[in-house]
This record gives sequence, structure tokens and C-alpha cells, in this order.
Amino acid sequence: MSDNAKKDKLDAAVRKLLDQIERDILERYGPAVLDHWKHPRNAGLLENPDGFARVEGSCGDVMEMSVRMDNDTVAACGFQTDGCGTTVVCGSAATQLAEKKSLIEALGTVTRDGILGLFGGLPEEDVHCAELAAETLRRALADYLSHRNTPWKSHYRKP
Repeated sequence: MSDNAKKDKLDAAVRKLLDQIERDILERYGPAVLDHWKHPRNAGLLENPDGFARVEGSCGDVMEMSVRMDNDTVAACGFQTDGCGTTVVCGSAATQLAEKKSLIEALGTVTRDGILGLFGGLPEEDVHCAELAAETLRRALADYLSHRNTPWKSHYRKP
């Protein structure tokens, strides 16, 4: 078998496997989770954030979030995690839900239930991922609040 034929066979096997994974996610979690899994929003941390948090969840996953604020409105969010696919999806959802919201609106919207509502729910064993994402965003906003009257301190924080 030629190298090109081997490559084509491997490519076909990978496509088949990815298609099966996507079908499984769609069946178990639904289209919104699949969309956030394939296209995570706001992945990566922001440079020079106004607020930052790092939280370790009950399962051992770690999530970090950074926020940039404009007159107490969430102008931008970023996140990263070493967690599972559901943790990535929930981080993506949390940042999407918070963007362009006032601080108070973001705190009210980005909750475990708010994230679950975006997806139409998650299996019980994955609910802690939504809790981790919501808690990390709350702490990033609290970090912003604790430093907003002393902006020089934000230059010393390291995301």
C-alpha cells in the first residue's frame, strides 16, 4: 500500500471517529453543547485584565477566567481550563452569557442554572462543570470590584 493510500485510509478513519463523537455528543447533550464544544467562545485569557480568578472544582478541574470591564459593563471575557469537554463548554457559555452585561446583570445571569438553561440542562454528573464556570466568573468579577478603585494594583496581578 502506498503512503498516500495509507494516509487516505487514516484520514477516513479519523473522519469516521469524529463523526461518531459528534453524533454521541448531539444525542447525549444536544445541539447547543455540540456547538460550544466545536466552537468554544472566548477561549484563552485576556492580557491586562481588570479581573482574574482561578478556581479548582470538586472534580479537580481547574478553570481560569479574565474579564475586561468598561464602566462596570463586561466588555470582554476569556477562559481556560484543564478540564473535560463539558468544563470547556460551560466556560464558553459563562463568558458568552456575561459579555456586554452590566456587572449586576452578569452576576444574575451567569449562574449554574443560567448555564444549564442555555443548554437545556446537562446530565447530573456534569452539573458541577456549570457550577465551576459560574463560580470562576463570579470570582473574576469580585477581583475586578476589589481593584477598580486602585487601578495600579491590576498591573501587579498575573493571570
